[in-house]
Amino acid sequence: MRRALLFALTLFALPALAEDLEPFSASYTADWKQLPVSGSASRSLKREGDGRWTLNFEASMLVAGLTEESTFRVDNGALLPLTYRLNRSGLGKGKKVEQDFDWEQKQVIGSDRGDSVRFPLNRGLLDKSTYQIALQQDVAAGKKSVSYQVVDGDEIETYDFRVLGEEVVRTKAGLIDAIKVERVRDPTQSTRKTVLWFAKDWGHLLVRLHQVETDGKEYQIMLKEGTVAGKPVEGRRD
Repeated sequence: MRRALLFALTLFALPALAEDLEPFSASYTADWKQLPVSGSASRSLKREGDGRWTLNFEASMLVAGLTEESTFRVDNGALLPLTYRLNRSGLGKGKKVEQDFDWEQKQVIGSDRGDSVRFPLNRGLLDKSTYQIALQQDVAAGKKSVSYQVVDGDEIETYDFRVLGEEVVRTKAGLIDAIKVERVRDPTQSTRKTVLWFAKDWGHLLVRLHQVETDGKEYQIMLKEGTVAGKPVEGRRD
C-alpha cells in the first residue's frame, strides 16, 4: 500500500504540453481490498501568483497518512520541476523525501530517508509527482506509449506507459468516458500492476487507479467528486 499511495495519486524526449494546463481538484475513495474500511485521498493542481504550479496529493487510511507536493513551471511547453516533498507516516517506518531542482546549477539536491542525494539536472527529468501531469498531457495528445525519466529515491528510473483503449468508469460523479493506461514493467523484474483511467472530457483528470502489489494485495482509488477549471465534474447518469 505504501507504494500504491506514493504512486497515486507516483522522457528521453522532452515532455511537452498538449494543451494549456487547467487547475483541478478532486477527492477519491481509497480502498485496500484486504481491509474492511475505506480511506480517502485528494489531489489538486493550482497556479500560483508568480506563474508556478503546485501539485498536491494527500491520502489517509487507518493510522497511515501521506502527503506529496511538487512545484513546477512551464517553459516553452516543457515541464520544469522546482521542488518535491513527500512525508509518509504509519505503516511501519515513516519516510521523508526532499528534492530541489536547481536549473541554474543544473543539479538536483535533496535527501531520501535522511541520506543525501544529488543528480545532474537536464530538461526532461521529472519528479515522482510532476511526471503524472506529463502523462495526463501526453494521453490528451493521443500518444499510445510514453516514457519518462524520473528521480526515484537515490536513482533515476525510466517509467513506461501504454494506452490500452477507452472505457466507461462508474464513479460517484456519474459515468465518465475515460482512457485506460497501464504502467509497463519488465515481468522478470516486477509483478506489480498499475492501471489508470483519465477522463476524456474533463481535462484528462485521473478518475480511477488500480494497483496489484507483488504479494497479490490490491489497492484502488475512485473519483468521488472534482472540479476542472472551476467547473464541477459531472458524468452521465443511468
